[in-house]
Amino acid sequence: MAKVLIPLAEGFEELEAVTIIDILRRAEIEVVIAGLQEGPVRGSRRTVILPDTTLDRVMNATFDMIALPGGQPGSNHLNADHRIHQLLSRLANEGKITAAICAAPLVLASAGLLKGKKGTSFPGALSPKLLEGIDYQETAVVKDGTVITSRGPGTALDFALTLVETLMGKETRKKVEDLLQRPKPL
Repeated sequence: MAKVLIPLAEGFEELEAVTIIDILRRAEIEVVIAGLQEGPVRGSRRTVILPDTTLDRVMNATFDMIALPGGQPGSNHLNADHRIHQLLSRLANEGKITAAICAAPLVLASAGLLKGKKGTSFPGALSPKLLEGIDYQETAVVKDGTVITSRGPGTALDFALTLVETLMGKETRKKVEDLLQRPKPL
């Protein structure tokens, strides 16, 4: 079974975090929600989530993917945490998937994981300095090798389904998506 780490920091974007967690679990992917500290984590809209564990407890665990929800100041908190950068570097070096949505691609960019890659983010989330060396795209979801990025809350479902497809294949994505009763494109 695929295993995904979703770290949560104070000020995370609820729509993104919950959508990713929900869709991955619908695909029967093991999701581990880890808070930066012990206890509940409050999102940017004051929704509180109780993580499964703390980041310290999973630092040496094996994961197939790390997925960073965006939001502010949550993305800044993730970026300021050296443990997140350690995990991102380790997983990238192992050929695992690193994914981020909304403002969280700034964490991937700060860790050097977007250099020479296609990527996207919430408009303005990446400073001109961080944009250097990135083939910036303005599409909903961008996948370049083992790096997946997305634009924001409105793209969270497409982002999560892309994560499912990447880990489990097109057939699993289709099964999950069909049960969501999404309208067919016109």
